[in-house]
Amino acid sequence: MEGFEVHDRRFAHYVLGNAPLELLASGFRWVEGPVWMGDADCLLFQDLPRNRTMRWTEEAGVSIYRAPSDYANGQTRDRQGRLIACSHRGRCLYRTELDGRVTRLVAQHAGKRLNAPNDVVVRSDGTIWFTDPLYGIQNDYEGGRQESEQPPALYRFAPESGEIRVMAGDFDGPNGLAFSPDERRLYVAETGDQTGDAPRQFIRVFDVSPDGERLSGGGFFHAVSPGYCDGMRVDEDGNIWSSAADGVHCISPEGQLLGKVLVPHRVSNLAFGGVMKNRLFIAASHSLYAIFLNRRGAHWP
Repeated sequence: MEGFEVHDRRFAHYVLGNAPLELLASGFRWVEGPVWMGDADCLLFQDLPRNRTMRWTEEAGVSIYRAPSDYANGQTRDRQGRLIACSHRGRCLYRTELDGRVTRLVAQHAGKRLNAPNDVVVRSDGTIWFTDPLYGIQNDYEGGRQESEQPPALYRFAPESGEIRVMAGDFDGPNGLAFSPDERRLYVAETGDQTGDAPRQFIRVFDVSPDGERLSGGGFFHAVSPGYCDGMRVDEDGNIWSSAADGVHCISPEGQLLGKVLVPHRVSNLAFGGVMKNRLFIAASHSLYAIFLNRRGAHWP
């Protein structure tokens, strides 16, 4: 099938032969953090090095949603529909309230500043889970060089109580993350210490306790090749759709590569959206792409 690689016959049913990869917009410096805003019928995404959050709609194309964005990277929505973003420059999570006000949610752990929050998801209980590698403070291109005050980690933040907790601290560079549809699993990309010669780069999988208070496991799940997993989303069947150097890889819940959506540029992140939630929006280098699939995103990725 042109534009796809089928590694398992199941994948042939996930893609549509008459639904090609579409280039929606280009000319950005590095695209990140796509999130679908169903009530506004638009996609928000980051033009990260330009320090701005962009908006795309089918009718009007691309416009600026927020500038400056405080060098925001990953973003998601909470159960009230509020936008939550990871800020490199501010070293924090901030939330856009329904009336447009911006609230800083969390910027410290144990009295020390966070590094550069990278990606974020919200669990059904309202807790916010985010990764905090050093990437955003290691250079001036995506936020500005600053000193790290603590190791990289995966965090859980409870907005109502203000409690922030390290859920896993054995990462070199935690990156994209996603819950399984039943929230019994949490997938986290380990993209490693990229200042070294041979960084650890693979997806890890954790078991989540029923109350969402504890993680166990955290072992190897899948290694994307070529490239590595930067961002990911989960579909209604629990398959993981991961970014890669050659496009988007679809991985079964058992860790098996099912197939690939081939993209001309390295993919950083992705999001399901559209009216039926079957349109995969793909942030790839300096361009934004989309493709319709025969699968829907999980109810709340």
